[in-house]
Amino acid sequence: MKKNTIIQTERLILRQWREEDLEPFAQLNADPRVMEYFPATLSRQESAEMMKRMQTKIEERGWGLWAVSLAVDGKFIGFIGFNDVTQATLPTHFSPAVEIGWRLAYPFWGKGYAVEGALACLKYGFETLNLKEIVSFTAIQNIRSRRVMEKIGMHHDPKDDFDHPKLAEGHPLRRHVLYRISQQAWLGVNKSVEI
Repeated sequence: MKKNTIIQTERLILRQWREEDLEPFAQLNADPRVMEYFPATLSRQESAEMMKRMQTKIEERGWGLWAVSLAVDGKFIGFIGFNDVTQATLPTHFSPAVEIGWRLAYPFWGKGYAVEGALACLKYGFETLNLKEIVSFTAIQNIRSRRVMEKIGMHHDPKDDFDHPKLAEGHPLRRHVLYRISQQAWLGVNKSVEI
């Protein structure tokens, strides 16, 4: 078992999952606004299984998709972090890769939390884990997530866009955009950035 990393920013704590996170996590996964660009909302059982998988990955490696709490009061607001993309889990032209992702409860949208947490994750990924590249992807229509990707310095090349292999032909969310950022670009731009 690896040491569980905790990342703290000015307003957020990214940490290992706890039992008490399940109820608010299940609520956000059942919210159609949060899950607009996913095929379906999740049941409480599906949320519990997802949480367990994320918890296990962090136990094994020390990093993953971390639970996010507000630093001021410890309130759980969602997750931000890294996920492995392999040919087995997602057969695409860019896998294997490390993906950065986020999902926050609706009341916490529009406050810059996703950008703040994702920047801290990129810093950790490039400067501590020594990753060479980090990707992110979403349905082409998901402008909010795409804005976060752009704000954290990721770049989109339309040639990288792809059809999600787990969504059927004709599904409205099938077409996805891919954003990337390299370690070299991060270190070049962020040499003096303090998070």
